[in-house]
Amino acid sequence: MDATLLLDRSAVAATSPKPKPKRPCCSPEPRPIPIPNQNPVDMLLESFLALLDSSTVNLDLALDRILDSSACESDKNDMIGRALRLGSALTEAAMRSTRKRASMHNSVAWALSPDLTIKVFSLLDTQSVCHAAASCSFFRKCAVDPLCYSNIDLTTVVPKVNNMVVSTMIQRAGKVLRSLKLGVVPSSPNSSVGTSQALVYSMRNTTDASGFSWNDKRSRQGKESFILSRSCLAPLIADGGAPGALLRRLHLYNIERMDNTAFGVALSACPSLLDLEIVGLHVELRQTLESVSRHCHLIERLFFESSKTGRDDSLKLPTCNDLVNNCPHLTSLALRGFKLHDFKARVLVKGFRKLKHADFSTSYSITGDFLRNLGGSSLEVLILRDCIHLREMEVSRLLSAILAGRFKHLTHLDISNREGLASDGDWYHRSFTTGFMSLEQVLEERPNLKIVADFPAEGSFLEEQTTSSDMNSDVNSLSLLSSHTSDGLFTSSSDSSYNSDQGSGNEVEHEDWLSMTTVYSWNMCCSRL
Repeated sequence: MDATLLLDRSAVAATSPKPKPKRPCCSPEPRPIPIPNQNPVDMLLESFLALLDSSTVNLDLALDRILDSSACESDKNDMIGRALRLGSALTEAAMRSTRKRASMHNSVAWALSPDLTIKVFSLLDTQSVCHAAASCSFFRKCAVDPLCYSNIDLTTVVPKVNNMVVSTMIQRAGKVLRSLKLGVVPSSPNSSVGTSQALVYSMRNTTDASGFSWNDKRSRQGKESFILSRSCLAPLIADGGAPGALLRRLHLYNIERMDNTAFGVALSACPSLLDLEIVGLHVELRQTLESVSRHCHLIERLFFESSKTGRDDSLKLPTCNDLVNNCPHLTSLALRGFKLHDFKARVLVKGFRKLKHADFSTSYSITGDFLRNLGGSSLEVLILRDCIHLREMEVSRLLSAILAGRFKHLTHLDISNREGLASDGDWYHRSFTTGFMSLEQVLEERPNLKIVADFPAEGSFLEEQTTSSDMNSDVNSLSLLSSHTSDGLFTSSSDSSYNSDQGSGNEVEHEDWLSMTTVYSWNMCCSRL
């Protein structure tokens, strides 16, 4: 029975039809999701872009058919013009989208956050920040931050900057402005403006060590620096003087149109100024120092190079006293190319208790007499390069004082002179050798002291008419000056480091004579007059 049933089941299974395999479920092709209230222009542009997959031949044929359908030639020309304008508009739109997507890519691919990017930009010079801002919109957004313009440097070899550029940069910086440098700085491979290498003044030729003559510079100013006018610093006093309130450094180079009034107003907006450098500006020494002593009481470095080498004789003794009393933090003083008398230099060097660096290069009237009574000063650097009236005897006395143990802090001394040193008896007789000085002995006693004494092999001095005020000495004037004290600026002859000769080597002018023989309040009145 069991075998028969098994045979019947096998027969039924063999004769029954086999089930057909199921068809795989095919998902329908995705259709674009309709956008509600889609702009017709968007729909038309989307359809037009879809046609770009076809060959350009089809587009050419389609345009030809459209043109052939028009009977008027003017209509055909109008259609061709509209096609060109449409193609140009699409190209510009595509370029904008490309830049936008690239900017988004930069913001994602750039490793630094916006805050760190702004920090990096704040360490770059102004020109590099402007170049970075032009590269992409992400950098442009970062470059508008005020911190990127806290240290503005717009100095150039050739003029490229005008008042509008300066105003824009200062407005971007706002209250975070800390440093501002403006003007035309001639390029030089050997020296740079503001270094210890001084201008070289002679009676036959006025040139600087970089090879640029002052006459050439003045002609360059007429062509180049006219772009920056007297009002280039006006943005510092905008918004109640907010941009200049925290300014620490101000460097100006060869801005010919700057005058005393405009510069004085600009300094009045900079009470926090620590570093002031002026080169080639037509501003007087006296008025500039008065503005500094009146408004910049925190100043630590003052560098002033005259544009009128040897002709600016405007500095008066009351101005020196005011500067010493009102700016006690000064540590570096450079007055180059001025007609600076010894007794004024003594007031400045002896009055500034913290003075470390003194540079009177190319000063026309300095003989070296001011170095007496300065043995206990804190000077570390003293530069008297190319002071045409510097005397051989005064240099010898200085070296003797160094050998005697005075000027203990001095580490650098420059007494080089292209015209040689003046003899004590005859000013026209020049010394071009260092045989009179015991340089080797000084260097043995003070191995940490560097002495620069470069003299030409042969004298190049040409005689020139000079006034008696530049050559004569008034013994009584300096004797009175040494005995008269003002706020402890002078010491008596008993405290002298070396004071065997009280002569100043300069003729004291009438106004300065009055100021030395009267009380300090009277000096103030004279300065205002």
